[in-house]
Amino acid sequence: MAYPTVSAPYGFRPLNRLDGVAYAGATRTYKIASTYNTPIYNGDLVILVTGGTIEKFTGTQSGSPVGVFMGCNYTNAQSQPVQAQYYPGTSVTSASAMVVIDPTALFQVAVTTSGSAISSAALASIGSNMEVVPGTGSATTGNSGASVLAGSETGTAAFPIRVVDVVYATATGADAFPELIVKINLNQFNYTTGV
Repeated sequence: MAYPTVSAPYGFRPLNRLDGVAYAGATRTYKIASTYNTPIYNGDLVILVTGGTIEKFTGTQSGSPVGVFMGCNYTNAQSQPVQAQYYPGTSVTSASAMVVIDPTALFQVAVTTSGSAISSAALASIGSNMEVVPGTGSATTGNSGASVLAGSETGTAAFPIRVVDVVYATATGADAFPELIVKINLNQFNYTTGV
């Protein structure tokens, strides 16, 4: 029996870099526009937009995320400074997001159906590209609901995520892996088109 069981998607969790160097918690801070009213959760992919601010990445089959959202600072409706795991999207000002932007960063992520039910991928998925399931984050935990789409493993260059490895510890069968180790395939800072 595998341990631990993967019961729900949780977004993209930083692990280390492609060259094996340990992830040291490095992030870059970006502003979130005061007019942006979409929640962003810990582990969500984000994109840099015109004006130098970030927004939640909503692509599934194409796009170039800049990195992964790790939390934020903002001022709430009572004018109190808040450090939070997620950006609520409303009733806040002066929001700044912490984002893992390293183009070589690796992330652990769950494999799900399009409806966010846990599924799996085979060992043969290593080296393929996959679609993203944006999912729904939790205001209770602050965690993302993002995952990668089971069955989308292919060589399609436009797909946003590249599979680097499988997570053996949570395998549910000889060739069934509900979690993968991935990197952003077309990181926005490596892509030749600017914002």
